[in-house]
Amino acid sequence: MSIAEVEAQELAREGATGGLWHDALRRLIRNPSAVFGGFLVSIFVTMAIFAPVLAHGGPKDQNLILIAGGCCPGPSHAHWLGVDQLGRDVYTRILYGARYSLLIGVVSVTIGLSIGLILGSIAGYVGGVADSVIMRAMDIMLAIPGLLFAIGIVAALGPGLYQIMIAVGVVNIPIFARLLRGSILAQRENDFVLAARSVGVPRRAILFSHILPNSISPVIVQGTLAMATAIIDVAGLGFLGLGPQDPATPEWGTMLSDVNDYLQTAPWLAIVPGVAIVLSVLGFNLIGDGLREALDPKLRGRTGRFRERSPFWFLSLRRPRREAAGGGANPAGKGGVV
Repeated sequence: MSIAEVEAQELAREGATGGLWHDALRRLIRNPSAVFGGFLVSIFVTMAIFAPVLAHGGPKDQNLILIAGGCCPGPSHAHWLGVDQLGRDVYTRILYGARYSLLIGVVSVTIGLSIGLILGSIAGYVGGVADSVIMRAMDIMLAIPGLLFAIGIVAALGPGLYQIMIAVGVVNIPIFARLLRGSILAQRENDFVLAARSVGVPRRAILFSHILPNSISPVIVQGTLAMATAIIDVAGLGFLGLGPQDPATPEWGTMLSDVNDYLQTAPWLAIVPGVAIVLSVLGFNLIGDGLREALDPKLRGRTGRFRERSPFWFLSLRRPRREAAGGGANPAGKGGVV
């Protein structure tokens, strides 16, 4: 069977679709990895939203009586993940820390995405001198390692949450700009763009109505993956002491930095925020990979095995059938004699 026949069968199996995004969503919810990533992210979003309800108190509440006998008491019925060196409940601080990590990640990615979209659109569609100037500036920014670049920006602006948001956002600008520029260059000479030019459609309308909608999908995928990178960068800057000015702020990287002296006596104080960082990053990475497979036609073969699944396949898992005794005998009523 030729490749063309295989592709024809795949397209026939898909049937009619409701467009690119409808088809991508259908593929996404049939992808087990993406569903698991969405489950992890939804857990952390729920933790961030309902932290005051789920917590055992305030994130900065101290109870020095708990550490009167030494640091640090381990998990107990009253304190599920133990308490830290100042008698603060670790479970509560993890819940409130999800707010800081997700908020900083969303704001920083939004900053990088918005500025990167503007620069990438100008460079890809206008071209010429503007393209050369913008891309050389992006090359210079990409030549500096991302974490070192963020450390330099925070050092210049001063430590703090807002400074971290700006630093991580600036680091992401050249990534989005170059990605969108390449996608626009690929779409700029397509037939539908040439047809729009031939009938006199303004250049601005061509860019925003025809080119950008067909070029934005890889940028959205990269934005999801950038969320995971932003969480790691935020934790790294907080660990280096460039995070919030208030040391009691329940930010996961700051929590890791505060327990350096207790790694041997109370290792769970570092394990718990570390696991939170790993799981949140894993969730966004799985969603990003699922979006890439759902939106990229070149990866259609990888997601083809998920097309026949129900959108809620994980709620209707069937138990394996037991064969009748006798080694594969036909059941009554199916070709046998009742």
